[in-house]
Amino acid sequence: MTAPSTFALSSEARNLHWLLTNLVEEVPGIQSVAVVSSDGLLLLSSDPGHAEQSRRARPAKGPRGSSADLATIVSGIGSLTVGAARLMEFGGVKHTMIAMDEGSLLVMSISDGSLLGVHGSAECDMSVVAYHMALFVGRAGHVLTPELRSELRKSLEAEPTGSAR
Repeated sequence: MTAPSTFALSSEARNLHWLLTNLVEEVPGIQSVAVVSSDGLLLLSSDPGHAEQSRRARPAKGPRGSSADLATIVSGIGSLTVGAARLMEFGGVKHTMIAMDEGSLLVMSISDGSLLGVHGSAECDMSVVAYHMALFVGRAGHVLTPELRSELRKSLEAEPTGSAR
């Protein structure tokens, strides 16, 4: 995982970066991770350098697995499942899993509509991923305030494009 410089960030933002780094490094098979705000904006990712690349001109197939693409998918899945839960009157959505031939996607609610999305390989043990995601959510949920979300968003926007980390 490449991490942005966290030097100028608050201690809460640095802690979230640290938690995300641990999630990616400690769980085998995780390919990409994104934390998305309730309005669909990418706040934190496992590959922040790819976020800017995907905003620029895309090749025909697009950047597979980039956090910007993952954030878009996570936001859409979050909206769809929240709408379904409202229609079915089953309460809030805790997590959603999509199993595919070549991998899996797990989306978990953090707080205030924010979501954590993890894209795992086909060999990835999703029960282990879900456990570590729940740990992340438990540790991050109470600190993900509107002020911190704003700081994280600004730090992503301020990253230089194409920088090697």
